[in-house]
Amino acid sequence: MEIQNELIALAKEIGVKVTPAQAAQFETYLGLLLERNEVMNLTAITDPHEAVVKHFVDSLTLLKAVEIKKGAKLIDVGTGAGFPGLPVKIMRPDIELTLLDSLNKRLVFLQDVCKAIGVEATCIHKRAEEAGRDVKLRESFDVVTARAVANMNTLAEYCIPLVKMKGIFAAMKGPGLAEEMALAKRAVSTLGCKIVKNVPFTLPDAEHSERNIAVMQKIAFTPKTYPRHGGTITKKPLFLEKEDK
Repeated sequence: MEIQNELIALAKEIGVKVTPAQAAQFETYLGLLLERNEVMNLTAITDPHEAVVKHFVDSLTLLKAVEIKKGAKLIDVGTGAGFPGLPVKIMRPDIELTLLDSLNKRLVFLQDVCKAIGVEATCIHKRAEEAGRDVKLRESFDVVTARAVANMNTLAEYCIPLVKMKGIFAAMKGPGLAEEMALAKRAVSTLGCKIVKNVPFTLPDAEHSERNIAVMQKIAFTPKTYPRHGGTITKKPLFLEKEDK
C-alpha cells in the first residue's frame, strides 16, 4: 500500500488523479519491472520509490501536456519497458495503445504486464524507420510519443511519419530542449509538422528534475523519401549534415 499511496500523492502534485484501483495496477507493473529487471536490462532505476517518480509520474506528465481525445490511437515509439505508453493506458483505458520496440524480449515482458494488470495493447516488433514505411502504420496515429530515445532531428524522422494528418507528436525530453528544438526546426517542418508548444515540468523528486514535452502537430503529409534507412538517420540527422544543406 505504501507504493500505491506514494504514487497517488505524487501524481496529484502534477495534477493527475490516480484512483486506488489504478494505483494497484501500477504497483503490479512495478513489481514485474523490478523482478524481470534482474534477468534482463529494462531499467537502470532499481529503487521502487525512484521508479515511481522517474518512470510512472514522469510518464503521466504526457496527460497534462496533450489533450488526448476519447478512443485515440496512440503509439509509443521505442517503448522499452513501456514508458510512457503503459502508464497512460492505465489512466486512459479508452485509448488504443500500440507499443513499438526493436527488441522482442521487451515486448514479451510488456505483454506479461498487460495481462497481469488487465489492459490491452498491440505490441509491434519493428525498428521505428521500418514502421514509418509500413503502409498499415504510416500516418495512422492520433498521438505519437517517445521518451528519451534520440535527439530531436533523429527522433522527428523516426516518429513524424507515423502521425496522421492533424495528429500530434509529443517528444518527452529532459533539460536542454530549447536548443534541440532550434536545431530541429527545419527537420520538423520538412517532415510535415509545426511546433505547437513546449510544456515544462518539474518532477516531485529530491532533485526537482526538469522535464520538457515538445508538442508538434501534423499539417502536411510526410514526403515519401522519409524515413530514410536506420543507419542514415543516425549517421546523418536531417539538416545537421553538410550533405543535407
